[in-house]
Amino acid sequence: MADDRMQKDRPSLSRQLLPAVHGLLARPLSSYYLLIASSGLLLLIGLTMVFSATSVEAYAKNGNAFADISSQAVYALLGLVAFWVCQRLPAQTLRTLGKYVMGLALVLLSILAVLHAMASAGIGNGSVGPIEADLNWLSLGPVSLQPGEFAKVGMVLWGADVIAGKGPKLAHWRELAMPLFPVVGLLFVLVGYNDLGTMLVLLALIVGLLWAAGVRMRFFAALGVLGLAGIGLLIAAASGGAGSGAAGASNYRFGRITSWLTPLSECDPNGDCYQVIQGRSAIFEGGWFGVGLGKGALKWGWVPEAENDFIFSIVAEELGIVGCTVVLALLSVLAYAGFRIARRSSDPFRRLAASAITTWLVAQAVINMGGVVGLLPITGLPLPFISAGGSALVVTMAAIGMLASFARAEPDAARALNARPTPRWVRLVWAPLPPLPPPRRSGTPRPPAQKKPVQTKPVGRGMRL
Repeated sequence: MADDRMQKDRPSLSRQLLPAVHGLLARPLSSYYLLIASSGLLLLIGLTMVFSATSVEAYAKNGNAFADISSQAVYALLGLVAFWVCQRLPAQTLRTLGKYVMGLALVLLSILAVLHAMASAGIGNGSVGPIEADLNWLSLGPVSLQPGEFAKVGMVLWGADVIAGKGPKLAHWRELAMPLFPVVGLLFVLVGYNDLGTMLVLLALIVGLLWAAGVRMRFFAALGVLGLAGIGLLIAAASGGAGSGAAGASNYRFGRITSWLTPLSECDPNGDCYQVIQGRSAIFEGGWFGVGLGKGALKWGWVPEAENDFIFSIVAEELGIVGCTVVLALLSVLAYAGFRIARRSSDPFRRLAASAITTWLVAQAVINMGGVVGLLPITGLPLPFISAGGSALVVTMAAIGMLASFARAEPDAARALNARPTPRWVRLVWAPLPPLPPPRRSGTPRPPAQKKPVQTKPVGRGMRL
């Protein structure tokens, strides 16, 4: 009886852990630390998996197993520089840069579209001088980049600035449409025809912006109908094309959609279903704990784009379900931190931009992993932080830097940082102090009310004192 009473009086493990977790989350800089920890661990996992997925083929081609991971490490360093720069920029500077980043992205996308149109018409081979177009890539001499990645950052900054400037006027349809809808329509033409996956991420990003702005649900219903109709038109208009360039890529996209709708038992294993079947085989071989890091066999030329679009299948094969769960948990922590930053931001621009960035990263991760496991069509999108690719990694790290700047500018975080400021050299090397928010209304003592002298007037009929 005494033992039973002691066990009843002893607090359970959950009762001990929950207050500790709540206490950690209640700290002023908890959003910042969660963001830095989750994104840093994802970056390390990504570099490890890119090396594992590329080492065999890199050694077979170049005699150097570190050939591909070396370039990815360089992009990771550039991404850290982009993170550091964006973390130091104040919100007003980011608002000013938004229109320039968006304009640069539209110019690059227009050049890419013109080169593709020239190649489809038989004029040249998709290049003019040092400028060359290769599907979604634009090569400017020795530098290759994806304009669609810059369009994501441009839409985040420019869209958040435009919507934040609307204020209460956003409730009117005309204020919502201009100038947002013309730019979205232009992106549909420039991005959607060549890269449907990036267009889907841009649409999710725009939905995150409008949701954080408090747009009414009837607007979302209308936008959903327009978006589905636009995506259907893009697929239908592109499915009839053939040959190389954008038309051939669009044809391949339509084949991916039809193969996704076809059961695997009826699909051609040597045709459009080859990548899906090989990816499923890698996941099946991994089991719970995987075959071991670096010991996967299907990356030896069996899984197409093993280091990029289908790197999640390599994670499943070598690290198993446990490794996939770790990746999903880190992405969930990153999403929680991003939406928490958005909810706690007092500035409308920071709130909108944080919501858009988090929606972008979550949507891209869901589309990539959904395509690998067969829940969604394959779109060719990279998995954030994990997949190989320079433009995507640098742009993602820049977005994380913006979130880190917003996290330090949370009201409680800004007060804590200014109450105990770090040394000057730390602020020069890492990040400056965020501006102090306005004082709390509830905490500021009110000055004593001064009594005004009562003025008496003659009271007549029909008048009041």
